[in-house]
Amino acid sequence: MLQKFLDLFLCAIIAATFPTASAASSLDAVGRTLFESTTLGKSGRSCSTCHPGGRGLEQVDDFTDDELKDIINACIRDALHGSKLAENAEELRALVAYVRSLKR
Repeated sequence: MLQKFLDLFLCAIIAATFPTASAASSLDAVGRTLFESTTLGKSGRSCSTCHPGGRGLEQVDDFTDDELKDIINACIRDALHGSKLAENAEELRALVAYVRSLKR
């Protein structure tokens, strides 16, 4: 839990470091940090373990944000052995934004 707090604190610092960045790019930065973090679960893996450089996420545009939230939470629960994020959690919004940014 402490590690998750530290990761989220780091995300906040990253977002505050770039005051001229748009809100979307700040959200992407937080999402990237979470995507690469091993603290979303107990498996010792991160999203980027299975999806380095966005591999396997090429069809991201085929899904709505709500569908992506469900998919991300399924991965957190099943692959990372973590607890699903709340539907309205800022972390989940950040992960969706980052996953979408990988397509660009």
